[in-house]
Amino acid sequence: MESIKRDLFGPGPTNVPDSILQALSLPTIGHLDPAFLGIMDEIGERLRHCFQTKNSLTFVLSAPGSIGMETSFVNLLEPGDKVIVCINGVFGGRMKDICERVGAEVITIENEWGTPVDPDELRATLEANSDVTAVAFVHAETSTGVRSDAKSIAEIAKSHGCLVVADCVTSLGGVELLVDDWGLDVVYSGSQKCLSCVPGLSPITFSKQAVDKIKQRKSRVQSWFCDISLLMSYYESGEKTRAYHHTAPVNSLYAMNEALRLVVEETLQVRWDRHRDAASHLYSRLEAAGLEMIVAAEHRLSPLTLVRIPEDVDDAAIRGGLLNNKNIELGGGLGKFAGNAWRIGLMGQNATVDRADFIADALISEL
Repeated sequence: MESIKRDLFGPGPTNVPDSILQALSLPTIGHLDPAFLGIMDEIGERLRHCFQTKNSLTFVLSAPGSIGMETSFVNLLEPGDKVIVCINGVFGGRMKDICERVGAEVITIENEWGTPVDPDELRATLEANSDVTAVAFVHAETSTGVRSDAKSIAEIAKSHGCLVVADCVTSLGGVELLVDDWGLDVVYSGSQKCLSCVPGLSPITFSKQAVDKIKQRKSRVQSWFCDISLLMSYYESGEKTRAYHHTAPVNSLYAMNEALRLVVEETLQVRWDRHRDAASHLYSRLEAAGLEMIVAAEHRLSPLTLVRIPEDVDDAAIRGGLLNNKNIELGGGLGKFAGNAWRIGLMGQNATVDRADFIADALISEL
C-alpha cells in the first residue's frame, strides 16, 4: 500500500507521534502473556492519572469511543430505569438512542447547538423527577466545539442521588478533567483525539458507586461484549486468575501505553495549557482574517474550534482544495452545522502555536 501523509486538523484522528507509531510496530505477544498483563497494569495506572481518579476499574475498551458510550449505558441502566440525558449536539443524541434501546425511560434536556448544557435546567428537571437514577451529558461536544461545566452538572446530579455519566472523548488529555474531585461515576473517551494515539480504543473508568449499581442488577446486561461483569475478570483479576474474554488488540495497546506515558511525562497541566494557548492563537488569527467563531469564548472547547463558513464560500471546494492540494484534512460541520461550519482540531501533538499558524495560513490562503 502506498504511504499517504496528511496533516490532520479535523475532529479526529489527529497526527500520531513517531514514538507511538514505533510502539505500535513492536513484536506482537499473546494477550494472556504475563509480560502483556504487566503492560495492561501500567496502562491502568497511567490512565488513572490522566482521568485523575483512584477508580480500580479503569481500563481500555477494544473499540473506538462509541463503545465507551454503549458500555456505560448497557451496564448502568436496566429496563424501566429513569435517566436524564442532556443534549446539545450529535453525541448527546446518541446517548439518548442507546438509553432507549436499553429500555430506560429517558428525559431529555435540550440546549441550542453551540451552547453548553444548562445546569439550572438540569436542577429544575431533577426537582420535578425524584426517581431519576442517572444523569448523562457530553463534557466536550465534538459536533459543536462546546465544553459544558462538568463540575456543576455533577454536583447537581449528586445532590439528587444520581450517578453521573460523562462523554469525555474530546477532552481527556486536552482540557481539565478531574473525575474524582468532580464526582463523575462513568467516564469514557477515545484514543485518537487529545491523546494523539491511533484510532480504535476507548479509555473508560467506573466509580465504586457505579460498580455497586452494576453488581445489583436484576437482569443480565443485554450486550455480551460490553458486559462489565465479564470484562472485570480480565482487567481486574490477578495474573493467575485472569480470565479470557476476548483477544485484546495487543499492538494498539502498546501504542496507548506510549501515548499515556507521553501525557504523564509532559504533565497534565502543561498539556492542558498547551491546548488552550494553541486554540487562543488560532482564534486570534482567524478572527483577524474576518472569520467568525460559532461558540462564545467562555464555552469554547480548545481542542476543537468551530468556524462559521462565510456565505459566499463553497465548503466542499475549500476542504477539497486543502486535502487534494496541500494534504490537509479539515473537518466539516456535523448535524445541524453541516455545510455551515468548519471543525478545526488542534489536538495532541498538533496543539501548538506553530501548528495553529500552519492551519490558519492554509485556510486563509484558500479563501
